[in-house]
Amino acid sequence: MRSMSTRVTVCVRAPGARGALCVTAAGTVVDEKLEGRKGVRKKGVDGQVRSFKEIPHTGRSGWVNLVKFWREDRFRQLHKHMERTFNALGPIYREHLGTQSSVNIILPSDIGELFRSEGLHPERMTLQPWATHRETRHYSKGVFLKNGEEWRVDRLLLNKEVMMSAAVKRFLPLLDEVARDFCRMMQAKVEREGRGEEGKRSLTIDPSPDIFRFALEASCNVIYGERIGLFSSSPSLESQKFIWAVEQMLVTTPPLLYLPHRLLLRIGAPLWTQHATAWDHIFSHAEARIQRWYQRLSSSQGRGSEAGASGGQYSGVLGQLMEKGQLSLDLIKANVTEMMAGGVDTTAVPLQFALFELGRNPEVQERVRQQVRASWEQAGGDPQKALQGAPLLKGTIKEILRLYPVATTVQRRTIKDTILQNYHIPAGTLVQVCLYPLGRSADVFAAPQRFEPDRWVNNGEKGQTVEGSSFRSLAFGFGARQCVGRRIAENEMQLLLMHILLSFHLSVTSSEDIKTTCTLILQPETPPRITFRKL
Repeated sequence: MRSMSTRVTVCVRAPGARGALCVTAAGTVVDEKLEGRKGVRKKGVDGQVRSFKEIPHTGRSGWVNLVKFWREDRFRQLHKHMERTFNALGPIYREHLGTQSSVNIILPSDIGELFRSEGLHPERMTLQPWATHRETRHYSKGVFLKNGEEWRVDRLLLNKEVMMSAAVKRFLPLLDEVARDFCRMMQAKVEREGRGEEGKRSLTIDPSPDIFRFALEASCNVIYGERIGLFSSSPSLESQKFIWAVEQMLVTTPPLLYLPHRLLLRIGAPLWTQHATAWDHIFSHAEARIQRWYQRLSSSQGRGSEAGASGGQYSGVLGQLMEKGQLSLDLIKANVTEMMAGGVDTTAVPLQFALFELGRNPEVQERVRQQVRASWEQAGGDPQKALQGAPLLKGTIKEILRLYPVATTVQRRTIKDTILQNYHIPAGTLVQVCLYPLGRSADVFAAPQRFEPDRWVNNGEKGQTVEGSSFRSLAFGFGARQCVGRRIAENEMQLLLMHILLSFHLSVTSSEDIKTTCTLILQPETPPRITFRKL
């Protein structure tokens, strides 16, 4: 074992224990199985658990800290700030920003302790600006903004339509259809605008506008059961407005988290007005889709159809919820709106990063392509079987979300007193798992800067440096409170990458690391340019 200091260290192995606890004269407790700062457990000289106030912190005044954040533009680099703070203060620290206080953690062992004590009704941080918008507009809240038994009842009903394997089997063909159409559109664009001899042309572009249109088209097809024609040469103004509204909502949310937003609402502050207007557009988009569903229902009934609006075919998440009638119309509207708002940028941005990393790692790209090609041929065109036979494709998505997590944190509000790093965490404390520094920590991952999808294959054994492997991949959250759209997003990203790899060789104009920035999600400061060469 490597000692944490030069002081005398005494190790005691309890009967039946898997490892020994080693206590220095100064009272530092180290897990024998870990090395260096990773396993620090601080105790006072009397051997007691340390108090909450003793947790290292970034400053006691929330308002002073908030001013520093704005002055130094830290919100745009929140992920880097967290990484620097862990490096300076160790694996746990407190932060107070404006009206928000939290304890931040990074080690899988502590993350596991937090999640194991979350109870039947896990509670994460409420995005109060979103909740205030619903309250002022008298809209129902979806599961993202609910807690307690009310959340659980609604979530269990939604899980049947978006999380269960039977639901995935129903909506997978809809995602596959959009992914295929995207590649046909890209092939036509490369042939029309690219360079080189016919049939082997290449085109270098910023693909982000096309990828955003793909994400919106795919989400609409699965959630609303309809295509909206975004791959045409002139996408509709309505769809462009929706993409703008989601981006505006994401940009205006972070500052409102730390400010008294009800005061801003009362005085009509521009920041609040921009945020509320963006949400109004997002809800209008959902309302229009619900009205179209009713029109389809009326039309089918007028024709004497007994199969309802779907005509016997899968009608999307909205159609399933409407036909079953277990949720009220207001709750259906609230939940499909939240899924749509959370399902565009959060898939489009990781796909940009994925194309970049595959482009600058040609050997990895070819390895994934060979597996995808073999699996696709063996599956006979069945997308579900093709994905099952290509674990490296799933590993690619997990690796992208390790390096570039969409959200900066996963949070839980503790429901009982908890001990983390041997500090007392009172019930009701907001604890944040910081995903960017977790994914890039050498204490958790071997060669963390390397893009290596293989590390997630074979039960994740490769590249693991510490215990707690179940708590290293958390981009979609954990447990009952994980992202409700997880299965849609995972399959959407995998299917698009699968068809792109079957159709194109990818390369990049620059292999320099992408500079990243935070709104509510992590994204590139400048979208990477990708070269698509037809295979």
